[in-house]
Amino acid sequence: MNSEGLLVLSDGECFRGELCGAALADGYMTGELVFNTSMSGYQEIITDPSYAGQIICFTYTHIGNYGISPQDDESRGPFCRGIVVRDLARRPSSWRASQTISSFMEGRGLSGISAVDTRRLTRHVRYHGAIPAAFGLLSESELLEKACQEEGTDHKDLASEVSCETSYSVEGGKFNVVAYDFGIKTSILNQLAKISSVTIVPANTSAQDVLDLKPNGVFLSNGPGDPAAVKLAVDNVRSLLGRVPIFGICLGHQILALAQGAKTYKLPFGHHGANHPVRNLRTCRVEITSQNHNYAVDPDLPADLEVTHLNLNDDVIEGLKSKNKPAFGIQYHPEAGPGPHDARYLFDEFASMMDQAVLEARR
Repeated sequence: MNSEGLLVLSDGECFRGELCGAALADGYMTGELVFNTSMSGYQEIITDPSYAGQIICFTYTHIGNYGISPQDDESRGPFCRGIVVRDLARRPSSWRASQTISSFMEGRGLSGISAVDTRRLTRHVRYHGAIPAAFGLLSESELLEKACQEEGTDHKDLASEVSCETSYSVEGGKFNVVAYDFGIKTSILNQLAKISSVTIVPANTSAQDVLDLKPNGVFLSNGPGDPAAVKLAVDNVRSLLGRVPIFGICLGHQILALAQGAKTYKLPFGHHGANHPVRNLRTCRVEITSQNHNYAVDPDLPADLEVTHLNLNDDVIEGLKSKNKPAFGIQYHPEAGPGPHDARYLFDEFASMMDQAVLEARR
């Protein structure tokens, strides 16, 4: 039977539950608490490096009911600090399942707390914003102290913590793409491999080292933390602009915007889920999208940046394109693991941009 535990937020709110997953070495865990509204894809969410430094509250009631499959891992992670659920399934029901979510958490060193009133918790975060939190075996006052000491993700270069240490390659289509790993997901690599062979490089790789690989295009991956803190990456991307086609997703989109003179800001509680409506301003079509980010690009843009996509829930910028360079970025996740596949055409647009660059180079 799981031990009783507490989840305490830095503003003093307290939630009772049962500790689950890996044992807490120090009796507690802290992180920035956010909520995710996806009804499935919990394994992909847990192993998404973009959640580094955060505790994930799942709004869907039952988590773990179809078990764990090795093919669904998005990284070598998990990198999140923990999970909060209402009901953690004990017995999975799926022919693909190789283990329960509890055994997965124990094997990967991930702790969590279940039997929590996640509806009340989500409403609280929805009203007050993402907030430092602590959960564990300690007393309420001790956990409150730990939560207040948690610094969150502001001003932190978390991308460097989740990035690969050395370069590696994935064979694929006709192009040669260099992908910066700021926390890249396996689903993204699978989509890129359909159009190109991919060389994945660490987040601190210099622009010249990237150009030495003679890429047809450069990809900027998703990742965790504050984009303004990833200063070296911003400088490198600025040096690459205009020299090679560039496509950025999520954190990569934000870094691309910063490299062109835009600014970023932190959203109150972020966008985390698989059902966010986005309008493509070029086609006027509405796409249902998968999203996972706490920061966004400020709408006060430099003149040479064009907004291509907008979030219909809150008008946050979801896509940008350079007016005079072959570069574009998307805030949401067109690879959608988990989530809908409405936006996978963007990988084809990246391929078309590289095709055009090859043609111009031959002239």
